[in-house]
Parts: sequence; structure tokens; C-alpha cells
Amino acid sequence: MDGRGRREIVIVPHTHWDREWYLPFQRFRLRLAGLLDDVLDRMERDPRHRFTLDGQLAAVDDYLEVRPERRETVAALVREGRLAVGPWRILLDEFLCSGENIIRNLELGLRRAGELGGAMRVGYLPDMFGHAAQMPQILAGAGIRHACVWRGVPASVDRDVFAWTSPDGTSIRTRYLPEGGYGNAAGVFEDPGEPALTAKRVQALADAMEPWRADGGPVLGMYGADHTAPAAGLPDLLEEAARATGVPLRLATLAEFFAGEPETVEGLPEVRGELRSHARANILPGVLSARVHLKRAMGAAERVVERYAEPLAALWTGPAADRFLDMAWHRLIDASCHDSVTGCGCDETAQQVAARLAEAEQLGRAVIDMAGLALGGWVPHDGYLIFNPSPFPRRALVTLDVEGTALEGPGGVPVPAQPLSAHPTLLADDVYDASGLPAVLKRVHGVELYGQEITDWDIGDRELTFHVARRAGRPFDVDDVRHALDAILPDEPGPWRVRVVAAPRTVVAALVEVPPLGHASVRPAAPGSAPPPPDPVRRAGRSLDNGLLRVDVEADGTLTLTSAGGVRITGAARLADGGDLGDTYNYAPPAADLLVTDPLTVTVRAVHDGPLLGEIAVLRTYDWPAAGDFAHDARSRSRERVTVTTAVSLRAGEPFARLRITFDNRAADHRLRLHVPLPRHATTSYAEGQYAVTERGTSAEGGCGEHPLPTFPASGFVAAGGAAVLLTHPTEYELTADGAELAVTLLRSVGLLSRNRHRYRDEPAGPQIPAPEAQCRGDQAVDLALLPYDGEWHESGILRAAEEFRHDLLPLPGWARGTAALPRPEAGLSVTGDGVVLGALRRRDEWTEVRLISQTPEPTRAHLTGPFTEARHCDLLGAPTTPLKVADGRATLPLRPWQIATVHLKLP
Repeated sequence: MDGRGRREIVIVPHTHWDREWYLPFQRFRLRLAGLLDDVLDRMERDPRHRFTLDGQLAAVDDYLEVRPERRETVAALVREGRLAVGPWRILLDEFLCSGENIIRNLELGLRRAGELGGAMRVGYLPDMFGHAAQMPQILAGAGIRHACVWRGVPASVDRDVFAWTSPDGTSIRTRYLPEGGYGNAAGVFEDPGEPALTAKRVQALADAMEPWRADGGPVLGMYGADHTAPAAGLPDLLEEAARATGVPLRLATLAEFFAGEPETVEGLPEVRGELRSHARANILPGVLSARVHLKRAMGAAERVVERYAEPLAALWTGPAADRFLDMAWHRLIDASCHDSVTGCGCDETAQQVAARLAEAEQLGRAVIDMAGLALGGWVPHDGYLIFNPSPFPRRALVTLDVEGTALEGPGGVPVPAQPLSAHPTLLADDVYDASGLPAVLKRVHGVELYGQEITDWDIGDRELTFHVARRAGRPFDVDDVRHALDAILPDEPGPWRVRVVAAPRTVVAALVEVPPLGHASVRPAAPGSAPPPPDPVRRAGRSLDNGLLRVDVEADGTLTLTSAGGVRITGAARLADGGDLGDTYNYAPPAADLLVTDPLTVTVRAVHDGPLLGEIAVLRTYDWPAAGDFAHDARSRSRERVTVTTAVSLRAGEPFARLRITFDNRAADHRLRLHVPLPRHATTSYAEGQYAVTERGTSAEGGCGEHPLPTFPASGFVAAGGAAVLLTHPTEYELTADGAELAVTLLRSVGLLSRNRHRYRDEPAGPQIPAPEAQCRGDQAVDLALLPYDGEWHESGILRAAEEFRHDLLPLPGWARGTAALPRPEAGLSVTGDGVVLGALRRRDEWTEVRLISQTPEPTRAHLTGPFTEARHCDLLGAPTTPLKVADGRATLPLRPWQIATVHLKLP
């Protein structure tokens, strides 16, 4: 064969290692150990070998945990440049975790790779199901100037190199992997005993890649596939094939390949923003809504760690929490893997992901407890210290469990409060023989009885009464009770009544003013008249109104929302349940679908009347088909009766209505969506995701055998045509083709990991194995909010509303004994600026690191105010760059649209 004129093909031996997928983590790890044992042995014997370990350090750490004796072997190969590791900790799904999670993933991977000898400085993204818009800026901010991608590349890219540009204008040179993605050369050396066949395959690879040629540089041949190792004699096979074909062939790591590539993007075709096209590869969009409980868990855990635990530790508790936060981030990052939080693995994998996310949240809450111990000591035992996670002052509701129903702040200033529910006061009322009373006293542990503390006790007329409260106001010794009984019981045999009486406690909603990233405090007060809120909530029949928003519950259970400015949403929160005969990767409606939209019954019940919190419960019953009828490509005739409860609440001062939707999912093979009709026609939607707000239309680009559904990801909110849906976790939405409605997926129930024959996909996405837990049976709960708005999304207060909805004030119980005065409110750090959003705030050695994002299409300025004396710019990984001017505890940063900026502050 004549290979003259062919450009060089660089063969990159690698494995794509799905850490957990159709098998759980430990079973795949056993395979990993065997694979790397063989690869490392070969590399030690023959210095010509090269290997790229999939761009993720998790595979290295997973191996070394079971083969610790091979650490130096791995490190030596990394130092020599023959084994490429990093830059990621894990190959994530970019749309189902936060922007900060992506940055920490990269940070951890680069640091760990550096410990082994050096990271591959390539943004290797081989198998993610599409790519987030800000990825070029994130990579460049970490000093990485090349990306390498497969899925999501649009049809406009007809060469193997293009300029990928973030919304802020940052561009990086990006290598597209055509003709098979990360396995375009996977089969070339599959038959080492057939040199003619190998030569033929080399020529075929050269022919296939030639039309993609962007310049005179080499062809990238990715020799590897899922969980596979290269041929044992690869260097010899390569030399033999080069002689036989005349095609120049070279072995290299991916790092070595890109080391020879220019960094310039001049003259390259440009793609701006996210990569979510179906034109050249499947992007498997159904993972956005598979196993929704994992998405809820990810959102909850990230909020606890990012916006509560880390800022509290940075501002108020110091380094004692660092290790707990590191462990929390490891679990969050590991859960973000593209076969993990996506829900497209086996049931065992999903169980492990859920456990990891639960642990991450628990670790975050442990740090919050630590902060409570540090801060609660300033507050009397019957009061609360309230933390504001937002970088601006808030006057907002917080739910507290207190004695009585009235509250006061420092100096006895009344705090508006509304009783919501009362606890029982009689915890026990039993009769014992006198001889059994000593055993009763054994239930007392120190001052604790039935989870509360003993505040007083009395004996009289064959009756022993303990008085308890959440915190005792004075010392208690059970021996005093014992001695008193010893003196009485000989003369008072027979039955005795024993009671445990708790101080009256009430769950109240309190309207508290708290400084930015700071705290305020409240405590119970004598009944009195607290000032009314400026925007009180009033309930009248089926309506709630706080002066900013009116919500009316209609006869069919849908909602009409009318803003103070006259923007009106009608028919909101309509539920539509349709069939889904797909799998965890792709939705697939039956050919004979039955869409259930009309409830059988509607019941409306008042819950709270205001003035701080108004709530109405809407109960709608439906008959949903029990399962899919796969034989007839339809839904079953049998039905399941399901009651969906929508708790609609309105708070004083908030311009949005909160919805909590709960139901017991008894059906299978279906998709449930919530519909929000728009006040005005829309052709585009705006969805907040990973440090950006992405504009999308009503269609998606297709072309490779996957039906291009226009269902897209959103994390913080989605807005279109005057209606915004505020979210607590990553989810899936669609702007309908007629531009009239937003449809948000609440649940998708399926029973297979992948389906071999799929209506919306030409080929399997994985093995066809049962995944019964992906049906998501049982109790479901979804929290979201609806906000009517006028004008453009970025001029309508949506960013602030989304921040306040997602991040409630946090109460920390006081524990100071005695009658200490309440501490005065204290600010932590203020961040203001049009469109400026707080991404993260953490302790970084002796500095406090603040991540700011300009989430606006216009240039803006961020203003930081606080007790800091020094400030400096730094890169995304925390390396300092230039000083930032500070004057009287204030610094200002100009920000370009969509810029991610990181600064360090020197706080006392």
C-alpha cells in the first residue's frame, strides 16, 4: 500500500474507564486492577509504550488503593511522560452539577496529578453527554489551552479543530474526535496476527480522517475503548504497519500529541457556548430526568456544602472544618461522574451515588454544627442565631421552634412572627407502683429526659412531675429527686402518677433582617404587638396576596398568578402525565400515547392565612395508566389512582409563589411534567446552569440517529415570555414548539438501563439490563417557584429571586446558659453589582477566597465590602496574579459579561 502524502497518524493508546456503570464501582475496580497490572508491566519492560489513563485521576487512586506497592511505578512513568494522568478527578456530567463542582473537580485532579509527577494539561472531555457553555473559560482559567471533545459538536464543524468560545469571549483551541470519537482507532490493532488486515485498517483510518483535516498537522488516532487495554506488542505492530503502508505512525500520550499543537485559535471556525447538538453523536438527553432523586440529592448537597458550610467555616469558624469539607467535596465530585448522577447505571450504582451524596450533605451539616457551636455560644439558650448565606442584606422568613409565640431581637425590639403549629406539652402520663419509681429515674441522663432538659420537678399527692424544655435555665441533679422520694415512699406505697410536661413550644415563621453573609439573633419574648410586615400576606378563599403577587387557585387546580406590575400567568402548574417506553438515556413516548391532564377531583384546603406566610394545599386525583404496554406500543388499560398535592405558599416580601409538589408514584413507564403557560409568546428560553444563563430555542439540531428532542437542562431557573420557574436542583425543561408554554419534567419512570430497540435512538446506549429502581416508585417531592416578570430576564430581578428561593436563612440554636443579652447583628462580607452572583466563599490558607460570576449580557462591576485590609486577583485554581486596590474595606472589580472572577481577601 502507498501511504505517500499521508500526514502522520499519532496513535494514543488509552482506556475509557467508566468508574461505575452497568456494574457497580467495586466490580469494575477489580477489572481496572487487572488491566493496569498488565499495562504497567508492559511499560516497565518496553520504554516505547505509552498510555493515557482517560483524563481522570480517580482511576489512578482506585488502582493504588488496592495496589499501593505500585505507586512509585506509576509516579515514575508519569514523570517520564509515558503515562498521562489528569487533569480531572472524575469525568463528570457537565449539566448535572454546579459550576463550582466542575472547578473543584479540575482543581483536585490537577493537584493529585501533580503529586504523581504532573498532569496532562488537556481539557479531555471524551464521553460527556454534551458540554456546558463556560467550559472554555473554566479550562483557560486553570491554565489549560486545549480541549478535546466528541459529543455535542454541531454540524457546522466540518474539520477536526475549531475555536470553542465561552459566553465571556474566552476561546480555546478544541480538537473534535470524528469517526468514532475516543475509539476512532479502537479496532486497528485488534488482530495482531494478521498484518495485512492491520495495514488495511491503518489505511482505512487515514482515509476516514483525511476529509476532517484542518491543517498540515498529524491525525489523532484514539486507540482504545470502554474498559480495554492496548495490544501487548503494540510498538512492534505499529512499526510493522508503518512499513507496510507507508503511513507515518507514532505512539504518544494525549499530552504528547497536544504538546505539538499550537494554542492559537486564529483562522479556526468558531462555536460559541454550549455543545448540545445531536448532529454528530448521541448526547442521550434523557439522563437529565432519569432517577430524579439523584438530581434532588445533588442539588441539596451542593447547596449545603457550597453556600452554607464553606462560608460559615471561612468567616466564622476557621480551619477546624477543612478536612470535613475536603471529604464532602470528594463525594460531591465522585457523584458527578457521567455514569453516576446521570442515573444511567445499574440500580447498585445508583444506590452508591445516593449514599455518596447523602454523606456529602451530612459532612456539610457537620460543619454547620461546628459553626453552631462557635456562634451559638453568643446566644441565650432559648434563642437562635440566624445566618444569611447571601452576599446582600435579607429581610426574609425563617422557621423557628420556640417557647411561646412572640419574638424579640437585640434590645427587646419586637420581631414579626406567625405561629404555624404547636408541639404537645404532655410527653408522658403514666401510673407506676411506688416500687417502680427508682427505675423511672434511670431514664434521666444527666439533665436529659425524652430528648429535652429538665428545668424543674415537683412531688405531691402521689404524683411526680418533671418539667422539661429544649434547654434548661438552671442546674438539675436527679439525686435531689431520689432523696425526696426515699423520704416519702415508705409512707406512700401503692400507685403513683408520673408526668413529663414540656414547656409550650410553637413552630413560628419569623421575619428577620440579617446582614450580608452575616448573622442576627432572636429569642422568645413576652406576648406583645410586633410591627406588621410591609407586604403582609392575606388569604381570602382560594386566593393569596402579598401586594407583590396574587395567586388564585382555579376550579381545575391550576394557578393564576398576577404580579403587582400586571403580568399575568393563567393555567400554571397544570400536570401532564404521558407514557415513556424509553430507558435511562432517552425518553420514548408510545406510538399510541395517552396523555392524562385532567384531574378526577380537586380539593382545596387552607393551611396558613398570613400575615407572614400564606399557604393553600391543592389536592388533585388522577388515574394514571399503571405501566407501559410494550406489546402494543401503548400504555396499559389498568390504572393507578394517584393524589398529587401542591402546597402553594406566598411569603411576605417575596414576588414569587413557592410550590411543593408531593405524590406517591405507583405507576411505571411514564413521564410527568408541570406546564406553565407564558404571559407572552416566546421563541427562546433562558436557563441558568453552570455559571452561565444559556439562551435556547424550541428545537434541537439532529442528524446522527438520535431524535433531537428540545428538552434542555436548567439548574437555578428557566425563564421565557414573562414566566420564570425557579429551581432547587438540575432538571429538564422544554419551551413548547408554539412558544406558548414551559414544560418542566418532574419525574421520568423507566425500567431498563438501555433499550436495544428504541423509538428515538438508532443504536443501544449500553447493555439492556433491568433497572427496576429507575421506575422511581414511592414518595416524590419537588420544590420550585413561579415568578411572573416584565421586560428582559436580566432586568427583572430573576437572579435575586432565584438566590433567595434556593438559599433560605439558616437558624443555629443558642446554647449560652443564663440570661445573656442577644448579640448585635454582624455582617460577614457584602457583594453587590448588577448581575453579579456569588459562586463560592471558602478559606484558602490565610486568605478568604471569593468566586464571583457576572451573569449578565452587559459589562458590570462587583463591589466587595467587609473587614478586609488586602485583596488580590487570582486564577481559577487560587494562584495569585495582581493586587486589588482596597480603600476603607471596599474593593471594586470591573467584570465583562459572563466573566468568572476569583479574588482573595485578607480578613481578620
